[in-house]
Amino acid sequence: MTVDVRAVARRPLHLALGGALVVATALIPSAESVAADQTSEVTLPYTCPFPSGPEEVEVAVKAVLPVSARTEETIRPGDVSVDVSLARSALAQFTALEASTLSAVAELTVRNTVGEHTADASWQQLEAPAVPLPPEGEDEDGVVLTATGDVPTVAFGSPGRATIAPAALSLTLASFTEDGAPTTPPELTVVCERADDEERPLARITVRDSAGPTTPAPTPDAPDTPAPREDDAAEPPAKPDRPAPGLDPDAHRRIDDLTEARLEALDDPDPGSCPIEIPPEWVMTTAETYAAGYANAVKLDGAAALGPAFMKVVLNKRYINDSCASTVDVTSEVEFEYEGKRQLPPTKATFLSYGFMPTTATMVLEQVGPPAVVQTHTVTNTPTYPEESTVTAQLSMRLYDVKVNGVPLDVGPDCRTERPFEQVLKGYGQSYPPAGYLVATGGNLTGYAHIPPFKGCGVGENLDPLFTSAISSVGKKADNYTKMTQAPLCVATNPDGPDCPPKVPKPER
Repeated sequence: MTVDVRAVARRPLHLALGGALVVATALIPSAESVAADQTSEVTLPYTCPFPSGPEEVEVAVKAVLPVSARTEETIRPGDVSVDVSLARSALAQFTALEASTLSAVAELTVRNTVGEHTADASWQQLEAPAVPLPPEGEDEDGVVLTATGDVPTVAFGSPGRATIAPAALSLTLASFTEDGAPTTPPELTVVCERADDEERPLARITVRDSAGPTTPAPTPDAPDTPAPREDDAAEPPAKPDRPAPGLDPDAHRRIDDLTEARLEALDDPDPGSCPIEIPPEWVMTTAETYAAGYANAVKLDGAAALGPAFMKVVLNKRYINDSCASTVDVTSEVEFEYEGKRQLPPTKATFLSYGFMPTTATMVLEQVGPPAVVQTHTVTNTPTYPEESTVTAQLSMRLYDVKVNGVPLDVGPDCRTERPFEQVLKGYGQSYPPAGYLVATGGNLTGYAHIPPFKGCGVGENLDPLFTSAISSVGKKADNYTKMTQAPLCVATNPDGPDCPPKVPKPER
């Protein structure tokens, strides 16, 4: 059965998010399957009229529901459970019947709402298996009945911020004696009501207009980014842990008023309602990936391999939809990690110093300051949704294990650039069909960096001028070209997806 909230519409709903949340899910791979992995839970107080008097009953409702969907899309709640906690006082009528076990069938009314459109659905025949009743004087906390089963689907006919909220609850309780026979009477039905007026939905779902862009099949000449082949990839370091669990769905509650105000602003014809900034608690999630590549050292006429660098990513730290300008700007953050340190793995490079002297050194790029920033700018009034991504990281370069013409050169433990330098990489792509560089699917990022002078080099002699003249940029010119290849993201909300655990890409020169 499908409950269509348009059936009881009071007025047309004009909320139009445009490309905002379409692009938000484009930044997260397998958006539809990711949404299916969101477990929502809410605990509510109910009042149930038992024969002995009204009882306060705590009810925990849990279900797997998407965080986003399109209009008319069928949403099928999964893994539904309703935990009903009955206190000792509520069990008195059953123990008086010499009951040994208690089971239940629950029927939960669920209110589906988007804007002013509302429809109630009935989650019926949720069955709780029999549980033993505690003997008198034991287990003062009573019992918990866990009712599970399949429930109806729902489809929302209008875009906006939808909620699925538990309402009335009916319980049919069946009691049995120790020999398995029904008691007399065998059943008791109670109709429970919410004990408070606080709005606490089970889930909030972003409903996007299905008239928005969809992903067509790639054309033969579409420049799709090839997925990295495992047999081509470098041997990865020790497997990282799976991404941290996604945000608690209850985090949405903290920004209800703000979110609703922004959604209402989208219905405002006043252009002053642009842009709309979406709170990070709504769309933020974590991910992991690897990147590998090469960095040129212009003066040394060579390139040093970089990576594979393990990166922890926080997507959608800032999310701004400017429907007036038809743009979406997203800011995410990246932390590099190698053996518990904020750095890329050490790499050994061989160069010809001054064009004739063979020099080898181990180089480490250490991340300093705040997390690296990924800024993605998307144009939403073009069917392909072109986007530009800029990654900016603050790094420091350290050198050790240096040999000149095969002879060790003691540079000391702290031979490094005298100050951090900024590495800026850019990538270009499109969402429909996916091509080029996208944050979710990876690809190539390129850019230049200015390498500052060195300090702290040498033991007993000052070698700073040697490395400054051999490696550092001239003046402030960013003349050292870098090309990095990023693998697809392994997103925390889809840890069993095809991109998890994160893979190591094959770097391109």
